[in-house]
Amino acid sequence: MQYDYTSIGFYTFDCLGRPVTAIAPGGNTYFIDEVTMAVSGAAGAAAIVAAKYGMRVCAVGGIGDDLMGEWVIRRLGEFGIDTSMMQLCPGVGTSSSIVTTRPDGQRPALHMRGATGAFVIDEKDYDRILDAKIIHIGGTGLMDRMDGERSFRLMAEAKRRNLITTLDVFAADRKDMENVAGLLPYTDYFIPSIEEARALSGLQMKEDIGIYFNDLGVQCTIMTMGEAGAYYHHADGTRFHMPAFEIDVVCTCGCGDAFNAGFAAGLLEGYGPEEATRLAQASSALNATGLGSQAGIVDLETTLAFIEGARTKAVVQQA
Repeated sequence: MQYDYTSIGFYTFDCLGRPVTAIAPGGNTYFIDEVTMAVSGAAGAAAIVAAKYGMRVCAVGGIGDDLMGEWVIRRLGEFGIDTSMMQLCPGVGTSSSIVTTRPDGQRPALHMRGATGAFVIDEKDYDRILDAKIIHIGGTGLMDRMDGERSFRLMAEAKRRNLITTLDVFAADRKDMENVAGLLPYTDYFIPSIEEARALSGLQMKEDIGIYFNDLGVQCTIMTMGEAGAYYHHADGTRFHMPAFEIDVVCTCGCGDAFNAGFAAGLLEGYGPEEATRLAQASSALNATGLGSQAGIVDLETTLAFIEGARTKAVVQQA
């Protein structure tokens, strides 16, 4: 196959600053210590982490005809990512965020949806896009023209070709459940945050949520839970809680996206469920040690070394 990982969906330009404790009133100015730029988004951040881990990556999404889009393409190219399937969408800007990172790593943002809602994958491009071992859709709920039947057909074709499929969502709400439910029968690994999973399902207990998504057709749901770690729930009965690692948090932007790529790397390395989830959790942890998506991640070797030497948090029993 031409690629190891095709990452489809939400690509965004981020401008980040820290530490931000308040927005200056009127025309005043507050000073901060750091400003940087990053390619982020549920597809974009995952694509770069995958490339850092040595995967051959195909990026699929939309950009606008603007400076942010030019930078996104250039930045992806610096990691050897194939951007030939990134679409230039007329009449809209590149999806972009201004991220005000707090001292504790939380990251309130101002976001312009832009080209993520404008790109469309034509079926004539399936052979190129699906020439990968793993197909990842990241950003369901934001892809206005792709959400729904177009995404359903794409993932159904990926499964017909016996590819591994993974799915992530963006700021999911109950209203997004129709789009998600149509993808789950064709999804091997659904990887939402616990907050997104609760919003989509209307349930609270992680075990109940796992059963709910299994009943809708997904093989496995992995819920990321921030400092509480992650919960793995497979239809074959495999279920476990993976603790988070002890780190000094700088910025939590892109942690879930790094988790997605880390899990994919584990699958490609032939890891079992716990090993792959541990690699995913370590990827998420290292991501949080730098400002902006992927900033704290170097390469696979460095992440594996981190796993060997890092301490994990005590398991917190959450619903």
